[in-house]
Amino acid sequence: MSKIAALLIFAASASAQLSPQETWAVQSQNHYAIRANIVYGTWSGYEAKLDVYQRRDAQGPQPTVMFIHGGGWVLGTKEASVMSIVPWLEMGWNVVNVEYRLSHVALAPAAVEDCLCALRWIAIHAKDYNFDLTKLILTGESAGGHLALTTGMIPPAAGFDRQCPGASFTNAGGPPLPKPAAIINWYGITDLNDMLDGPNTRAYAVEWFGSLPNREDLARRLSPLTYVRKDLPPILTIQGDADPIVPYSNATKLRDALTSAGVPNQLHTVPGGGHGNFKADDRVKIYITIHDFLTKNHII
Repeated sequence: MSKIAALLIFAASASAQLSPQETWAVQSQNHYAIRANIVYGTWSGYEAKLDVYQRRDAQGPQPTVMFIHGGGWVLGTKEASVMSIVPWLEMGWNVVNVEYRLSHVALAPAAVEDCLCALRWIAIHAKDYNFDLTKLILTGESAGGHLALTTGMIPPAAGFDRQCPGASFTNAGGPPLPKPAAIINWYGITDLNDMLDGPNTRAYAVEWFGSLPNREDLARRLSPLTYVRKDLPPILTIQGDADPIVPYSNATKLRDALTSAGVPNQLHTVPGGGHGNFKADDRVKIYITIHDFLTKNHII
């Protein structure tokens, strides 16, 4: 039995005083088809999995979100992030909820490689699951925000997707890695070297790199700021200016670099906001901003 199915059964068998999350879990069975734990790649015995959520009444290709959970590349699961994808499902979008190798399984750059492979899986299986690749959005929170950025910004020439299933198929004329229509970055890391040494050092970043040789060079190659250039998709960043986990400077540096390069972008700052867990009225404002951003860039 999948973890998601177990969660749904648990919710259904709970007392009548269901939480909003449990209520949604029970009701979702009637509205969404959930294909759980699809393996999109296997490395050294580790199976990288994703879940696909689709409205049961959807017909034809649908706008699709690839969601990447956070946890500092050291913890977190796709199941624990289910409530973060609900707004997209309620807007009628497909959601691909991705899990990836954490640091205790493989150090950097494994998580970046995995997410690029998940994007390639989406391209290869677009017709099977009715993914509209012209309306594909990458999004994630914290480390997931960083991975959404790297997935949408790192060019094929960087070589981080060479071990993906289907890479040789693509080289032989199969579907190329799709360019996302937009990236929505929730308080993601954009400058890794800044978090490996100096006043902004963070233990989770140090753990992700471990004792790898030349980690400064690798950190540069895995930093979204390294790949800022004119032909990127529109990027929206959301962050609280009092974030104690990811310094707010990550958001401002990305905004400034994208603006200088002529990339459509926006920074939505939550005044006094920490690392997610924003107040209800702040979240309402955020989703209004997301809707307006996607409308302005002709995605919805």
